Amino acid sequence: MTKLLRSKDIVIAVELIRNGEVVAFPTETVYGLGADALNEKAVRKIFEAKGRPADNPLIVHIAEKSELRRLVRSVPKNAERLITAFWPGPLTLIFYKKKKIVPDVTSGGLKTVAIRMPAHSVALELIKKSGTPIAAPSANISGKPSATSAAHVLHDFDGKISAVIDGGRTKIGLESSVVDVTGKIPILLRPGGVTLEMLRKVVGEVESVAGEKEARSPGMRHRHYTPSA
Repeated sequence: MTKLLRSKDIVIAVELIRNGEVVAFPTETVYGLGADALNEKAVRKIFEAKGRPADNPLIVHIAEKSELRRLVRSVPKNAERLITAFWPGPLTLIFYKKKKIVPDVTSGGLKTVAIRMPAHSVALELIKKSGTPIAAPSANISGKPSATSAAHVLHDFDGKISAVIDGGRTKIGLESSVVDVTGKIPILLRPGGVTLEMLRKVVGEVESVAGEKEARSPGMRHRHYTPSA
């Protein structure tokens, strides 16, 4: 049976993450299913719980900007501008990954990795105290709406994951925007909490290919990632 934890019980969640288990936790967007992003066996448990295709990459969550360079090959200037403007917050950026650090299972077999820094005290504390970046897709069965409360998570995952941290309802209720910063011009791959207009105010030209079928971005294969409002 899945444990329901309060925010003050985060030490229990930290121990579970360190032991390779899956823990659902709140972010400012939606609840995520978290596991050690650098532990292949732990990450596979996320895919099993969600019923998620193995070629659908996960978002890696970090708690400090300094952690980024450990995971990626380089941080382009446009990425630095977006990080300054929107991190912590609902913006995921895609970089070329360091192959020896980030497992293929986490990145869906791609040469790139999706990374963001959540703007939620519980999420940040969990990542910091676990001592590792945490891979976390939205806490829902693939194809279903994303969870915005601990009760929603338990409805779908009771008995399938180790624990849920109850941090109340999420504020945004919509997944993060995903932007590819590997090229000269940033590309919006998935709309979300940061709009195309907001991005353009920071870096100027930004292309948008949101909704294309190729899985360049976490969640692009699934309908629940394409918001209608």
